[in-house]
Amino acid sequence: MAKSNIYKQSAPGSFKSKKKIAIIAVISVVLVAALAVSALLFIYNETVDRIVSVVEKTVDKNVDRIHNLLDKFIDHFTKPNPEEEPPKGEESLPPMLDPIKDNYRTFYQVFVGSFSDSNGDTYGDLRGLINRFDYLNDGNINSGKSLGVQGIWLSPIFSSPSYHKYDAKDYYKIDWRFGDMNDLRELAQLCEERNVKLILDLAINHTSSQHEWFLQFKKARMEGDTSNPYYDYYTCVTTEEKVGGRAYQKIAGVDAWFECNFSGDMPELNFDNPTVREEMLKVAQYYMELGVDGFRFDAIKYIYYGDTQKSVDFWEWYMGELKKDYPDIYCVGECWSGESEILDYYSAMNCFNFAMSQAEGKAAMAAKGTSSVSTFTNYIESYQKSVLANNPDGMPMSFLSNHDMDRIAGTFVTENYMRMAANLYLLSPGSPTIYYGEEIGIRGSRGSANTDANRRLAMLWGDGDTVGNPIGSTYDSSKQISTTVADQLEDPNSLYNYYCKLIAIRHKYEAIARGTYNSISCGQKKAGGFLITYGEEKIGLFHNTSTEELSIDLAGCTDLAGHSFAAILDVIGTGDAKLEGTVLTIAPQTSVILG
Repeated sequence: MAKSNIYKQSAPGSFKSKKKIAIIAVISVVLVAALAVSALLFIYNETVDRIVSVVEKTVDKNVDRIHNLLDKFIDHFTKPNPEEEPPKGEESLPPMLDPIKDNYRTFYQVFVGSFSDSNGDTYGDLRGLINRFDYLNDGNINSGKSLGVQGIWLSPIFSSPSYHKYDAKDYYKIDWRFGDMNDLRELAQLCEERNVKLILDLAINHTSSQHEWFLQFKKARMEGDTSNPYYDYYTCVTTEEKVGGRAYQKIAGVDAWFECNFSGDMPELNFDNPTVREEMLKVAQYYMELGVDGFRFDAIKYIYYGDTQKSVDFWEWYMGELKKDYPDIYCVGECWSGESEILDYYSAMNCFNFAMSQAEGKAAMAAKGTSSVSTFTNYIESYQKSVLANNPDGMPMSFLSNHDMDRIAGTFVTENYMRMAANLYLLSPGSPTIYYGEEIGIRGSRGSANTDANRRLAMLWGDGDTVGNPIGSTYDSSKQISTTVADQLEDPNSLYNYYCKLIAIRHKYEAIARGTYNSISCGQKKAGGFLITYGEEKIGLFHNTSTEELSIDLAGCTDLAGHSFAAILDVIGTGDAKLEGTVLTIAPQTSVILG
């Protein structure tokens, strides 16, 4: 029997039929797919046509707007920012840090509690000052967007029970209202980065009656405990030993009176005690190490009140010790006294020139026309010579007002007189100080309320700053100026912008701060000036304090000693100036620099 084939074979006819069916199936699938694609393309084309139609209509309706948008888009990438473009006729200057290296600087006094509040508690603080630093110095002398001051003097910031902080309870602690030591470090670092000197107001003559030293001193005196190390920390006398002209307060229960020339809350330290001297030296050294650049020393003549020479000797020792480690330290003393006593202290440090300040000061009197320009220029020449005679490295320290005086803006009938006074003291030798708010014309006076708080009113920012007036202030707000910093920043003719320009001119010429001033009499009461010499450089500085245009024939100014000027270098005031041959014509209340 034959074997069956396990691979069964189909009949030839059956195989051909199945192949045909397969081919038809494939063709059918392809046709369906083609139809589907065709349908999708149809839908797509219809949609695209509709979209194109809508876009065409939209473009037709908005063609002008689209062109404008395209122009702006192209301009954005091809044209410079208008804010970055210099004014017409001026070249764009690159950013540059103030290059000053010495101490002939323009300072700005900040009464911290009234300057700027960072946390909404109405007290000015160090953080507020840090936040406002660009207003004072933005680190670019070419920006024209800040005052451009080169130094900052902070009113006392140490822990204290009073609003003014001149009675320190702890010299090593920042008052809680103002911040903490980290804030001061940050401020010092910022100053260093901007090449701005930072000085602290340091009252070492007296402390607060709440200072631990004084509490221990009183305890020792009441108990008669001479072994207590604080027994002699403060100046103390018996009834028979009291000196006329000095103020004292009695310690209850014993015949002991401590000296307190400012207030019973401000007992005066005994600097005959070597330990006290060293303790107060350590305070200054601590803050120099922290990063500050120096100090404004309060009430320097009260160390030994009534004994000038003994006080001078102390300050010579104190400054000598500080300069051993910090030779470039910047210090200025407050000796509110006559010129002769002020000059006595120049052997130790520079001192503020009080004769230049207040309504009856040299600058204000000349600006108002009450005294002649030649009286002012002769005084500047004489005072500079006196300073240098007492200390060849000394310099005058001019100002118009400070925290202990009525604000200078209230002295003048119009703002132009204020501007003239600013010209007179900021265009003078040495290192001048601007009191905060002076640059916008803030007013404030002691008045019948007899409170210095009215002289230390809140800075008028106009941008929502919550800083408030100090405790005890009573100043009538209706007498205050109506403008703010915010207003004046936007007004190119504002007092603020005038100060910016004036400070920039001062810094432009090294001779103004550092040169030797020789008065030039021009034979007119309200016009005159100086020949200023600094090395090989000689410039002329002339003022017209009158309300009329004045002309000066420089050929007739014998004090010029044959020196002539070729051109006008700068003008600042109410108008312009012109030099025709030897005849200089100056607009009213205007100052001019010649070279």
